[in-house]
Amino acid sequence: MPGAGKTAIGRRLAARLGLPFRDADAEIESAAGMPITEIFSRYGEPHFRDGERRVISRLLAGPPVVLATGGGAFADAATRAAIKRSGAVTIWLHCELPTLLRRVAGREHRPMFLNADPAEVLQRLMTARHPFYAEADVTVHCTDESPETTTRRVQDAVDEAVRPQRLPVGLGDRAYEVVIGAGLLARAGGLIAPVLPARRVVIISDAAVAPLHLPALRAGLLGADFRVVAEITVPPGESSKDFSRLQEVLEGMLAAGLDRRTAVVALGGGVVGDLAGFAAAVAMRGVPFVQVPTTLLAQVDSSVGGKTGVNLRAGKNLAGAFHQPRIVLADTDTLGTLPPRELRAGYAEVAKHGLLQGPLWDWCETHGADAVAGDRAALTHAVLESCRLKAAVVAADEREESAEGGRALLNLGHTFGHALEAEAGFDGTLLHGEGVAVGLGLAASLSARLGHCSQEWPSRVIAHLAAVGLPARIGDLPRRFTVDALMGRMAKDKKNRDGRMRFVLMRAPGDVFTTGDVPAEAVTALLRDEGALG
Repeated sequence: MPGAGKTAIGRRLAARLGLPFRDADAEIESAAGMPITEIFSRYGEPHFRDGERRVISRLLAGPPVVLATGGGAFADAATRAAIKRSGAVTIWLHCELPTLLRRVAGREHRPMFLNADPAEVLQRLMTARHPFYAEADVTVHCTDESPETTTRRVQDAVDEAVRPQRLPVGLGDRAYEVVIGAGLLARAGGLIAPVLPARRVVIISDAAVAPLHLPALRAGLLGADFRVVAEITVPPGESSKDFSRLQEVLEGMLAAGLDRRTAVVALGGGVVGDLAGFAAAVAMRGVPFVQVPTTLLAQVDSSVGGKTGVNLRAGKNLAGAFHQPRIVLADTDTLGTLPPRELRAGYAEVAKHGLLQGPLWDWCETHGADAVAGDRAALTHAVLESCRLKAAVVAADEREESAEGGRALLNLGHTFGHALEAEAGFDGTLLHGEGVAVGLGLAASLSARLGHCSQEWPSRVIAHLAAVGLPARIGDLPRRFTVDALMGRMAKDKKNRDGRMRFVLMRAPGDVFTTGDVPAEAVTALLRDEGALG
């Protein structure tokens, strides 16, 4: 903003960093041979913004510099996009109105203040520009302190800033990014605004997550001038993924004034993401959708790929839709609030991705215990590598239509796991990740029995899952299951073809495949040997 000190701070910061300082306005005037005010009066603002964008892009394409842009430059969408593409770190010097008023005193001769109340001019500019400034990578709140003090704080903020990782999910005109890092809730508005048609959202969360993370998300949205149309919470747990709850959510969204430009933001774990995503898919035949996963399971798996849905009595996720999010914000700070059991359950999906990918499995065996213990670096790595794998698989086979392999490989352990979950009644006694962990052990054992891998391999998989505190055998679970009931559940699995059960089996880490050529008697014998009754 005028008076924020862009030039004064920029020059000092450049000196500290040993870099050249450039002022975009000065560069424009030099190139045009006339003052900016004259460019505006002669050719109009669109002509000026186009030239400004070219000058800024040229400067950022060269050697490193500290660049002060004009106050209106970052409010221009095309210029913001060009700056983002360049990889530059953007810094917003955020000043309150009284500070700016004191600093612009005596500048009444400047065109924007001519014959106008400076307070009204500044307030109008703040209202128009601050929502766009909120997209900056770093925000430094400035006061009436000395320029040297502000410069030191700016340098400290830049040095301490860890830019989030961005993973693209390549789906053509529906491509989006998975953004992974700390502190993303506080910046949510600036991060999601570029990919949404309007700054209007409905937030859907659950009663356990909302008290922990909704205030930070709300503040992050309001800081970028978003309007939160409604905040809808559902009970935590798998039981919320049903049609009656879906109808309640839809009625609440529509009663609040949802329109086709209003985005649905899912704040929570896999249940909230699946439910909110399905609501976004069917409300008005589809509205924009944003995933803000707060559990490890959701961050590494369910938030990426666009699968949404609810459960039926016959099984898990049997009603749903593919509805890709516009962006996924995986704030790793939220993982610090997870109960240990939830963290372990989420890690089961990391282990699954390790088995699919290969080198990640080696990492799991070495660092998995650190991840389930809450180590921040280990968790960030687990989320990043899991999302990298899943993004590539989804881009290659979005709707799981590949004849063999493809996205179906992500169901490793899930045929067994979903049957266990459904038979448990989704009552919370068996978490999804716990079912997947048992399913991974069963899939490894079935692979060995059918001669696809070494006989030692299942014990290695089971040993690792047990070492991190996960159940890996049916007998490890707190309730009993019958062979007939589990076989009946698996017979209704949505991955089956022509009435034949399909499984994902493995030869080694990184070498997995899908098959329908599995004798039913081999599966029943395995279930019985691993602790199922009958």
